[in-house]
Amino acid sequence: MTVQEQRSVTTDAPTTTESGGFRNRTTTRRQLDFRPSNNETTRRIVVLVFGLIQIVLGLRIVLLLLDARTGNLLVSIINNVGGLFAAPFQGILRISAVSSGGSVLDVAAVVAFVGWTIIELIVLWGLAIFRHEPALA
Repeated sequence: MTVQEQRSVTTDAPTTTESGGFRNRTTTRRQLDFRPSNNETTRRIVVLVFGLIQIVLGLRIVLLLLDARTGNLLVSIINNVGGLFAAPFQGILRISAVSSGGSVLDVAAVVAFVGWTIIELIVLWGLAIFRHEPALA
């Protein structure tokens, strides 16, 4: 978290009071802005991107298990995009899919889901190395 502090002090010219004394009027305004640091913003973007990949892969697994109709545009898009993210993990195991009737368990997509999660954890660990936290006094 980055904290920015802006302070402005305004002092008016001395004025006389009813009793004849002088008084200075001082107005102090303090504004604190809290915003995430650059490292935190990068971490949030990484989590968002990998989260979207995991959602697409999860939807692909569920749609194939439910034997969703591939003629539907939405199902077709999810299967194609999910296939792109599952492609680097094809062939890791000897079996890439298990089918029963029309239902298919895409084992490569399950491996891809785990693989992308591990990659996300490695990237987040790498970002944590460069995090600069202010020292507490």
